[in-house]
Amino acid sequence: MQNTKLLLTSFTFVGLLALAGCSFPGVYKIDIQQGNVVTQDMIDQLRPGMTRRQVRFIMGNPLLTDTFHADRWDYLYSLQPGGGERQQERVSVIFNGNDQLVSLSGDFMPGVSRDEALLGKDNGTNVTAPTQESEKPKSEVPAKPGSLLDKIQKDVDGVETVPVPTPQPLDTSPQ
Repeated sequence: MQNTKLLLTSFTFVGLLALAGCSFPGVYKIDIQQGNVVTQDMIDQLRPGMTRRQVRFIMGNPLLTDTFHADRWDYLYSLQPGGGERQQERVSVIFNGNDQLVSLSGDFMPGVSRDEALLGKDNGTNVTAPTQESEKPKSEVPAKPGSLLDKIQKDVDGVETVPVPTPQPLDTSPQ
């Protein structure tokens, strides 16, 4: 009788541990992504007057196309990190009667990064052309002749530049 009581208590304890493991802290929970991934680069490529085909090429198929508002496409994206709070982003693209892009609204705006929108100032990523004086450091010591650094420098100096081929523009005429 004593052994059965001990065995029953052990099974009960193991069962309770197994049930508690479902919500036990430290258990891995997956990230849940849903919808269209929309980036700031995609939004920056959109221009007024683009056709629906061009917008679909850049943004992909819309998640929602409303029957009552055929001139509006909605792109939704949500991410819920495992055990975290759900984050959602939305972009609506609006066309006119000629199927040309007129406007967009939502969490992304053209030319404005998320940091700039939140902080309301420039993000400090201005690129300036380097001057001739700033290309070489002042304290550069020449490599000893015949050394590995000298050989590498000669290889770098002997490199020929090759122009990058320019692709032909896409044919946008209807077929």
